[in-house]
Amino acid sequence: MNIGVFLSAAELTEQYTVPVREFGKLIGEGGHTLVWGGSDVGLMKVVADGAQEAGGRLVGISVEFLHHLARPSADEMVIARDLAHRKAELLLRSDAIVVMVGGTGTLDEATEILELKKHGLHSKPVVLLNTAGFYDGLKQQFRRMDAEGFLPLPLSELVFFAEDGRAALDYLTNYLQEHA
Repeated sequence: MNIGVFLSAAELTEQYTVPVREFGKLIGEGGHTLVWGGSDVGLMKVVADGAQEAGGRLVGISVEFLHHLARPSADEMVIARDLAHRKAELLLRSDAIVVMVGGTGTLDEATEILELKKHGLHSKPVVLLNTAGFYDGLKQQFRRMDAEGFLPLPLSELVFFAEDGRAALDYLTNYLQEHA
């Protein structure tokens, strides 16, 4: 399975680096491919380290203005012309999407992927990995959107909130088996 991961390139504390590395390791141990932003800094480096050290394949999707931060040891590196092209390539090359901790860029990526799914432009499973309750507020907002009729799909069909990497990977595996 090609697992697209959206997350920050920021340098953060162990509260976030440990779960990110563990998820990367699960990707590699499962024989999966990590499809990610291609950066060799911050949490992007951490997830790639975990996946690569555990035998996973790495497909990076970088952008021209960040190419100098690209991971040299990626199995494949695509250089997108801009951020919109990067998101499109990441979605195209992924069987499933996992959104991990991040800032406005990660939130932009998550909402665009969900918007595309909402409109039936893809049917890939999307997981928000809720490390340390990071997405609790967003989960509450999505529940309100669902309850008040702002989502044409039930929230449960749009996105799954996982508390840890194992739950995320189990959900993706089950989803893809059920929808094969």
